[in-house]
Amino acid sequence: MAKTLSIAAKSYPHTAFLGDPGFSVGGYGIELAAADPIYKAFAPMVRELRYDVSELAIATFLQAHEAGAPIALLPVVLSGDFHHHSLTRWPGSAEISPSDLAGKRVAVRAYSQTTGLWVRGILHEEFGVDAKDVTWVTTEEPHVASYVEPPNVERTTGRVLDVLERGDAVAAVLGPPALDGAQGPLVPIIPNWREAEEAWGARHGTVPINHMLTVRRDFLEAEPGTVSALYQAFGAQIEARKAAEAAPGPRVRALRFGVTEELVAGLQTAIDYALQQNVIRTPVTAAELLDDFTRHLGEPA
Repeated sequence: MAKTLSIAAKSYPHTAFLGDPGFSVGGYGIELAAADPIYKAFAPMVRELRYDVSELAIATFLQAHEAGAPIALLPVVLSGDFHHHSLTRWPGSAEISPSDLAGKRVAVRAYSQTTGLWVRGILHEEFGVDAKDVTWVTTEEPHVASYVEPPNVERTTGRVLDVLERGDAVAAVLGPPALDGAQGPLVPIIPNWREAEEAWGARHGTVPINHMLTVRRDFLEAEPGTVSALYQAFGAQIEARKAAEAAPGPRVRALRFGVTEELVAGLQTAIDYALQQNVIRTPVTAAELLDDFTRHLGEPA
């Protein structure tokens, strides 16, 4: 019987090669998980190790790492974006400034959603609004079962867009898929957000990371050559996509392969924001997050 490698990854231009019937790695064929949207694969990965390899949100990985889940991070960024524009209000609703969100209710799919991590970091860094001073109205639980949410997190029903439309929150944090699929023009709350995003990127030396590639630690330890070949295959596709763009936007600029200064800056900023917000509670470094990769595949962090 042919060996198969179970992989959960969204269908991006740089992951399309996984569905090629002729693609195999280390003698393994590829079995793609049916997870749409991709975040539905995250809880099975961190709770059950359901897949050999999985795309994973960086906030989820930080929590899984803190909880001791045997999952290794590979330095492959599959998605990312700036997120000043991800903080929105409903069209026709009362105007509100970012600095006025303290004491208010803001909707987000989950407190540990990565887009929310970045938006809360921006609110604290640029507008002096601390995460603990906002009531976060959520529609889903954390992917990591052992994570205990802060007391200012509430659960409600429906989609985040529903929460916003019915006025249960003055603002909402929406990731790229929700923003792209929203009916009608949601109104960004942060003024001059395009300029603010580029200024944030220049200051931090990175574009925010949303999803990276992870692998079960036992598979990495048993099959480092197979994981290395798969890692290189992802890298070739990412580099080709970036090279094909004459003037890449932030979603393409966010894609990364290898332990670069931009990757480390993105990881460290995510860690700093996560600690500020009690998304994680134990300090960690980017090098520690990449330790499994460095030990088994040899590229220093």
